[in-house]
Amino acid sequence: MARLFRKKDDVPKRSLWQRVKDIVRTDVGVLLRGGVDEGSLEALEQLLIESDFGVATSLALVADVERLAKRGDVKSDVEFRDALADGIARALRSGNSDATMNVASAGPTIILVIGVNGAGKTTFIGKLIAEYVAQGKKVLVGAADTFRAGAIDQLRVWAQRSQVDFVGGAPGSDPASVAFDAVDAGVKRGVDIVVIDTAGRLHTSDDLMTELRKIHRVIAKRLPDAPHEVLLVLDGTIGQNALAQARTFSAAVPVTGIVVTKLDGTAKGGIVVAVHEALNVPIKYVGLGEQIGDLAPFDAAEFAKELVET
Repeated sequence: MARLFRKKDDVPKRSLWQRVKDIVRTDVGVLLRGGVDEGSLEALEQLLIESDFGVATSLALVADVERLAKRGDVKSDVEFRDALADGIARALRSGNSDATMNVASAGPTIILVIGVNGAGKTTFIGKLIAEYVAQGKKVLVGAADTFRAGAIDQLRVWAQRSQVDFVGGAPGSDPASVAFDAVDAGVKRGVDIVVIDTAGRLHTSDDLMTELRKIHRVIAKRLPDAPHEVLLVLDGTIGQNALAQARTFSAAVPVTGIVVTKLDGTAKGGIVVAVHEALNVPIKYVGLGEQIGDLAPFDAAEFAKELVET
């Protein structure tokens, strides 16, 4: 698998592991000297909270390390690092964590993509449709972000690149109508996948949430049980703001999966764990870069390992 965490302008950053080692200044083994160094464990807990794991997860991870240390199972840097990665992976595999995409039992699978402007929705859609086309699927894209003409044009370009069907409306037209037309066209044309983009004004906008609920209802009216996936795209670099967005969007529509873009494991990677635990929703994809192939299904163990080691 490609590296999960991007490098920005090739400027080296201090990794989570490097910052963990800073707690004891010399060797992580010092953390466990004489049994368990409580002061260092408190510092580790604070570091994890600052890395956006959230209080509950940070406490659980530190408790795991402390328990293993007292049993004598963690005595070295490597064992400590592995224990931390295992704890993160376990948190990501808890609850509703199946990253498999839902598929319609009959007719097209409808995927509704939501999230704020700038999170990377349109780019994610471009990568996703390219992946489906590579699998031999017939795909249609619906541009229901009618508030920005640029969003419609950008999505049309992505559709043209992958040579898939495109349904859009005039700027300012009713987004729910565009969503309905996209689903209707997908059914009539016998496509396998319909991916629908939506507007992404700030998550604090009540009007946006009302609009999303309407789109969701209209889609279900045209095709019962749809949408089969509601994917929330979050910018992985914005930390606790991503958690606030996740809670607001999930209160408006039933989110079935999270897509995390622009991952930067040296600073905010813990937010992936926090969002999963807060919403009990699986992480389904991570964005690895700007190229059309830079998309990967989420793997908890791989993510945890690279988050700690990067």
